[in-house]
Amino acid sequence: MDVTVGALLAAAVATLVGAAIQSSIGFGMNLVTVPVLALVLPESLPVAVIVLGIPISVTMLRHEHGAVDRAGLGWLIGGRIPGTALAVWVVAVVSTATLQVVVGGVVLAVVLASVVAPPIPVRPATQAAAGMVSGITGTAAGIGGPPVALLYQHREGPTIRSTLAATFLIGTGLSLSFLLVARLVTLEQVALGVGLTPLVIVGAVWGRRSHAILEQGWLRPAVLGFAAVSALVVIADAAL
Repeated sequence: MDVTVGALLAAAVATLVGAAIQSSIGFGMNLVTVPVLALVLPESLPVAVIVLGIPISVTMLRHEHGAVDRAGLGWLIGGRIPGTALAVWVVAVVSTATLQVVVGGVVLAVVLASVVAPPIPVRPATQAAAGMVSGITGTAAGIGGPPVALLYQHREGPTIRSTLAATFLIGTGLSLSFLLVARLVTLEQVALGVGLTPLVIVGAVWGRRSHAILEQGWLRPAVLGFAAVSALVVIADAAL
């Protein structure tokens, strides 16, 4: 990778802001970092942002691990495994721009359905489906949060954040393992993710301070609003 000071600065700012957002609502870091890295360090994707999922997930789980939907986590991961395997094939045959448009379109459709349709029941079938979609988008594009976040949007804040964190932590390991087997991981990509880790910790601490505000009826609008805006950003980035 051709890494410049400007590129590193842009990646650092995106990581800090993204980590704060994810710590606040349960997801969103890669929805900030992916478009930025796609512009300044495209060769780092998707591995660098997948690596960043480890420290943010550990940090979030450390504070709210007791609220994890443990029964649902099994179904989410069960769906994520085939989704991850499918994503590795997608990375090999589909262009990044095409994938971004598809991911953005799916997220926008789910957000619209969440606003105008009754809540999606949280049960094994929908959890497995959300896990599978998350595995595909998370491994291929580094954006795996919206499918699970939208499914859990009516749950309490600690449950949303901790269940997402647990899903990300296990899912990150799966994604990296499958990509390693497919020889789609480079040392430079991993090094960039590790180097940005301190900013993830700082951002997570910063984001936790907004929990009290979001829990006063703002969490669901925040999840839906950020998912919609992020989807538009991803689509716009692919079109440019």
